[in-house]
Amino acid sequence: MDVQGIGQILLALAVVTLAARPLGRYLHIIFEREQRPTLVAGIERLAFAAIGTSGRDQTWAGYALAALSFAVAGIALIFVLLQLQGLLPFNPDGVESWDAARSFNAAVSFATNTNWQSFAGAEVTSPLIQLVAFTWQNFVSAAAGLAVAVAIARGLARRQPGQGLGNFWVDIIRATLFVLLPLAFLLAVVFAALGVPQTLESSVRVTTLDGESQVIALGLVASQEAIKQLGTNGGGFFNANTAHPFEGPTGIAIWLSAVAMLLIPAAATNLYGRICRDQRQGWALFIAMMVLLVISTALALAAETGVGSALTGLAVSGTEPLEGKEMRAGVALSVFYAVITTATSSGAVVAMHDSLQPLTGLVLLFNMLLGEVVFGGVGAGLYSMLAMVVLTVFIAGLMVGRTPELLGKKVEAREVVLVVAVLVVPATMILAGVALSISLSGPAAAIQDPGPHGLSELLYAYTSAAMNNGSAFAGLGADTPWHNLLLGLAMLVGRFVPMLALLALAGSMADKRVVPVGPGTFPSHGGLFVGLLIGITVLMGALTYFPALALGPLLEHAAATAGKVF
Repeated sequence: MDVQGIGQILLALAVVTLAARPLGRYLHIIFEREQRPTLVAGIERLAFAAIGTSGRDQTWAGYALAALSFAVAGIALIFVLLQLQGLLPFNPDGVESWDAARSFNAAVSFATNTNWQSFAGAEVTSPLIQLVAFTWQNFVSAAAGLAVAVAIARGLARRQPGQGLGNFWVDIIRATLFVLLPLAFLLAVVFAALGVPQTLESSVRVTTLDGESQVIALGLVASQEAIKQLGTNGGGFFNANTAHPFEGPTGIAIWLSAVAMLLIPAAATNLYGRICRDQRQGWALFIAMMVLLVISTALALAAETGVGSALTGLAVSGTEPLEGKEMRAGVALSVFYAVITTATSSGAVVAMHDSLQPLTGLVLLFNMLLGEVVFGGVGAGLYSMLAMVVLTVFIAGLMVGRTPELLGKKVEAREVVLVVAVLVVPATMILAGVALSISLSGPAAAIQDPGPHGLSELLYAYTSAAMNNGSAFAGLGADTPWHNLLLGLAMLVGRFVPMLALLALAGSMADKRVVPVGPGTFPSHGGLFVGLLIGITVLMGALTYFPALALGPLLEHAAATAGKVF
């Protein structure tokens, strides 16, 4: 492994670690401080008046209803726009309207912050759709996740029963206007300076060196690239995603994209600690997430830079496999980018995941199967990890023979049942979706490769959808009515079941009285808690998905070791 590649990875981790505290403090000012900067307060008043919200605290049910109704409205709007795309203005290339199944899949994908794309980006969407439907949802779907995470944190940290979780409309406006919009503006300027196009032209026609005519797609790429990374939206303006020279023109731009995916999810842990009035709580989550990220990066690099015995004796034996890598980034950054994009539920890609070594693919799959808790998506990563915190506290309480407590509140049967729903329901969508799709000849025909690698392609797709990631092995021809509809359903369930269950959990915890700390209280910070949290998180993922992983990437690796490739 080259020194430069390791240096890029260490620098990225250092930048994220150093930025977590100041950005977390800024998030706390935006969401929780009553005395707000004058300009912020003035803009807020105008925005609240425009949508007609009083800003009054909502119960968990009221907050959940608002979040769900907002998402449904967004899905409906995007679906209608895609159905009418061929008739709408700002369509200079005359792209056609879509069929209902693909429209449903894309509408759900962008409204759930998944950005799974079974279509070729700018080639089949007009500038109007890119701007009004997709870019807008890149902001508000990420903002909704951050808003819900703040509400759940409030519920866990409330000191007096009967308080609400905040107001969804207030939180989503704050997240959009004062967090995502200014950060995306700054990052878009930097991307444009690095060579990412930002133009209202949809395409240009050029003459190639051998005299042929070629149409090159353009558009508002820098602005969409910025919010795609900061909002952990993923997807891509172009079908090749960040590997396209217009999305990732230089190694610096690619490195900056990787850092941007981690910034807000990392800072959200510090925000949680501040809401709890105990920053040790946030640092415990940050350390657990960072340890898991470092371990998965090390495992992926080891798997990818070693050559399996299937290649022994060939001319390339002993070298790093370069097929599918982005050479402007290098092997190390390409692998690190793949780890980050599956750890953060971003789904942006710079290397071809389908070309990675089987064990590297296993690491990427496992990052998602953990529940996207290794920093995870904007907001969604925090509240998914909080589910694991509740489970860890519950198990630790059983180990010491006490009623488990979190932040001074008892964790009881209702909370554990809700956490189980967070774990079991998305897993059911993944495993059932894969089982149905591989058992039926029509859906199974979409699999490109035979053997265990084909299973991995299918497993990756349904994991990516249910965990709201959006990346793909790219070997599955998913643009069929079956996969568009079933993957769309997996995205809906994977987004809203955990969200609603954890809002209910937060509402239940908010109504409980704080009990005094006793000698048997298990603190939810410190090295022992972090170790238990990491261990239980990994164990739950392994117990749930090991059989599927054994038949996919593990079997493929064993076959490659024996000299058989697929």
